[in-house]
Amino acid sequence: MSRDATAIEGREKPLRKESRQKATPRKKGRPCTGEQREPRGQTGLERHSGQSAEEEFQELPVLCDRGTKRNSKGFKETWIGYKLQADVNDCGLPVSVAMTSASVDDSQVAIPLMKTASAKVDYLYDLMDADYDSNEGYNVSRTLGYVPIIDKNPRGSKQTIPMAPHEVARYQERTAVERFCSQLKEEFGAGNVMVLGEQKVKLHLMFGVVAVFPDQLLKLETRWMRKGPLGIHKTQQVRLTDRKKWHKTEKNFH
Repeated sequence: MSRDATAIEGREKPLRKESRQKATPRKKGRPCTGEQREPRGQTGLERHSGQSAEEEFQELPVLCDRGTKRNSKGFKETWIGYKLQADVNDCGLPVSVAMTSASVDDSQVAIPLMKTASAKVDYLYDLMDADYDSNEGYNVSRTLGYVPIIDKNPRGSKQTIPMAPHEVARYQERTAVERFCSQLKEEFGAGNVMVLGEQKVKLHLMFGVVAVFPDQLLKLETRWMRKGPLGIHKTQQVRLTDRKKWHKTEKNFH
């Protein structure tokens, strides 16, 4: 299962966020004798690990705001709008999608998407980029019985742990979700959203996702008709059968 997020540009003003009060800094070191300190609160990822997918999605904001990401060339890009998270199988068929605010971190959406996809289909691997790297994501994926293959997030350090060769080979199949996001934007209206409001934008995107599914099924059917069940073109299959016959006749001749 390949997982990725794509930026959705909106046509409305971003929501002005309320200023948060700065929390009092915690004292460093061990507490003194008889001193009682307040326990540290749970993070969003820790809280999501024990919740259902519906409860987790309800906590995620879906209002229009500003988002920032780093593109493939290493430069930061900023947009106003939303973010669409998608789970796509190796055939390019969308399994589960979710729309959030543009500023929501991708790791916050990984756990509810895992639980939603696991309730629909059976799969083996969770393929995610460095934006989804978190300890809770690894733990939930293994708890559900899957193998997480996530690109390591350096988090400011210059050295990263490389993947194993077999993980690199499987991680390359993650291009299926990138093709899905590109097709959704270029052919099915996600790149040109003309409606206002998060509910209308979500409905607009869901119509595009529903249209991508049969389009991809037709492509798979035509590919099957051309190449057959072995994934080899029919002309190549004829050559392979002729080659096998030639080898048999050569063995009989000798």
